[in-house]
Amino acid sequence: HPIFSLTNKKRRFTMKTIYNQNILKTLALAACMLLAFLPQAQAQYASQRKVHFAVDWQMNAPLATDFTDKISGWGMNFEGVYDVTSHFSAGAFLSFHTNHSYVGRQTISLSPTESLTTDQQRSAFQLPFGTTTAYTFCTNSHVRPYVGVKLGAMFGRYTTYFGTGGLYDSSWGFYASPEVGLKIYPNLQKNWGFHIAGYYSYATNRAETLTVDIEGQNNVGFRLGVLF
Repeated sequence: HPIFSLTNKKRRFTMKTIYNQNILKTLALAACMLLAFLPQAQAQYASQRKVHFAVDWQMNAPLATDFTDKISGWGMNFEGVYDVTSHFSAGAFLSFHTNHSYVGRQTISLSPTESLTTDQQRSAFQLPFGTTTAYTFCTNSHVRPYVGVKLGAMFGRYTTYFGTGGLYDSSWGFYASPEVGLKIYPNLQKNWGFHIAGYYSYATNRAETLTVDIEGQNNVGFRLGVLF
């Protein structure tokens, strides 16, 4: 039966073609689903990252000291933190800052029988380091306010330059610094962003200088930097 045989072959060919088309459609659908899932997977990975770093430029103004009282931008802050929860993070920090002050020519009494007439260039170097903690609000937002505190130790060196020489005194003390700030993430699927914060700090350092004694170090300032 040649007619039946031809018809049967044609039917088998048609069924095979439909079967192949169904396979292609299934593969195409799977590929589309995979491509659609990848950005979501990347975003989910980014949001689940636990370790973050910050590098900040720092402005600082000393308070309640007659040694240096000028605001200065000679400072940096570095920190790395781990997200204990979605809101609470803890880690370590290190920062440094130098403030300068110029005092015009004057006569300084060093003892009942000694005096010195000179101008002065004063320099206060601060190097605090230790632990840092923060509580962040609105963790799914582009702009995330936070409050935090830094605790640790501070090395201070207070130098007075005059004439062709100078003198300095160094000391160690306890350091505490509360701060408030914003973490700004332009793209929620990325781990980089911007950081701005205002802070107050106090250290128990004591030092003797050419003209004044330092009993503790108070500062206010702000930081501006990047997160990654």
